[in-house]
Amino acid sequence: SLSTSSFKTKWNPRPTKKNSNPFVNALLTDLYQVSMAYAYWSIGKHEQRSCFDLFFRKNPFKGEFTVFAGLEEALKFVKNFKFTKEMLTKMKKKFSWPEKFWDWLGTLDSSQVKIYAMPEGSVCFPRCPLMRVEGPLAVCQLLETTLLCLINYPALVCTNAARHRLAAGKDKILLEFGLRRAQGPDGGMSASRYAVMGGFDGTSNVEAAIEYGLECKGTHAHSFVTAFSGLDDVKDKDIAGKGVDFVAMVLKWRKQLKKETTNDGELAAFISFAQAFPKRFLALVDTYDTINSGCWNFICVSLALSELGFKPIGIRLDSGDLAYLSVECRNIFKKISSEHKVAFEKLAIVASNSLSEDIIHDLNRQGHEIDSFGVGTNLVTCKTQPALGCVYKLVELEGKPRIKISQEVAKVTIPGRKNIYRLYNKDGEPVLDMLRATSEGDPKENEKILCRHPFNAQKRVYVTPSKVEPLLKLVFDSGVIKIDLPPVKVIKARVWQQLQQMRSDHLRKMNPTPYKVSLSENLYTYMHKLWQEGVPIHEIS
Repeated sequence: SLSTSSFKTKWNPRPTKKNSNPFVNALLTDLYQVSMAYAYWSIGKHEQRSCFDLFFRKNPFKGEFTVFAGLEEALKFVKNFKFTKEMLTKMKKKFSWPEKFWDWLGTLDSSQVKIYAMPEGSVCFPRCPLMRVEGPLAVCQLLETTLLCLINYPALVCTNAARHRLAAGKDKILLEFGLRRAQGPDGGMSASRYAVMGGFDGTSNVEAAIEYGLECKGTHAHSFVTAFSGLDDVKDKDIAGKGVDFVAMVLKWRKQLKKETTNDGELAAFISFAQAFPKRFLALVDTYDTINSGCWNFICVSLALSELGFKPIGIRLDSGDLAYLSVECRNIFKKISSEHKVAFEKLAIVASNSLSEDIIHDLNRQGHEIDSFGVGTNLVTCKTQPALGCVYKLVELEGKPRIKISQEVAKVTIPGRKNIYRLYNKDGEPVLDMLRATSEGDPKENEKILCRHPFNAQKRVYVTPSKVEPLLKLVFDSGVIKIDLPPVKVIKARVWQQLQQMRSDHLRKMNPTPYKVSLSENLYTYMHKLWQEGVPIHEIS
């Protein structure tokens, strides 16, 4: 454990399939969704069978991959979708619509909705539907805003966390410390959950740890150190009922090491913290002077603990040149280990202080001795890109494909009900994701398939896949969630497994290679036919 205060919580499936946030209900929507529902209802179009795709257009953080997250909360919302009498009463006070519309709105539920989705924790790419939502037009329309709200931020944070994991490497400890800087309580709870899902090892957020079965970790703040002004503040000299003068033991080591000029208040704080946590002593050493005071005060207390059979954990650095300080502290640990025959050379060094993916990469280039990174603000706020940009578009109505055309080619939608297939080469690596109309059936392994770029006619490739993986699964049907809702640790393992499958050039920080997303020949041809039909031909005279 790399913390003084650490506990593991056993994940306990919540007995009811309710959303974590009580604000998630049918009222959590944009007004124009209800306005469109009224318009559909007033012209008798509300029950037409529709199909919507939820997808994004561009990977975040200047990267070439995204991690899908938020599915569990999305499915719980859909399952519980209902305008209750209480909700309708509140709406009537705010909006003026006919009484018959209110009556109809009160009858709506998700009993006719069907959803296909990627498994939560899947690595995904632009234009690929994360969710395909089918059902009555008005109901599916009313689901839009809330589904986007429940997917956008979780997928963004989970992707950010995965990028931090790739930067740090699989052997470093990553801790989420962002609660105090998160966008409100819900942002804090969501960030903790999806950061661990994306690859972090634990969180400082006590409530999230309890609610989602995460490992909770933390040390102490600078305020704990500055709360002590000198050794007179240590009233009890004993430790762990050993019947010893622990303060005298620490001072003996300080004198022997000739470090009697270290800060007395800091030393008193470390002694007191060790008395509280003799088996898990980890100290924040940069309050006054990391090298000339903090690290040596930690060593004095740790040597005294070692005499009594306790093993200290390590230190935390929260300011200064983290690469340099970590190396200097590691050298001190090695020196003490050699001279005093104690196993201090591998004591943990935890770093915090506004860390980010970029800073971790910089530290790697500089060379450091950090074992654990505590990341807060830049993780939970996704400072380098605060939104993912998922959209929700109608792609089929009453069995007829629908297309949205735009002067911005990237905003042209891919029409019709589609499945996604991940095609693998003979080495077991994903080559591309192919979108294919549901009417086409599944592609076959070891058969040559023509794959087309959605918008560039010159970009096409034949692929003979050794493996074909369908990505969309039926997850909700007729009011019932059709899949198990796994704990965070299971989804976290899936994220890592998915990342390990990808070629490293798709994941790298600098100039990553775009992953191919293609259309089948039939879908490409039909899409471009609709595109041409939908754009009027101008006349010039």
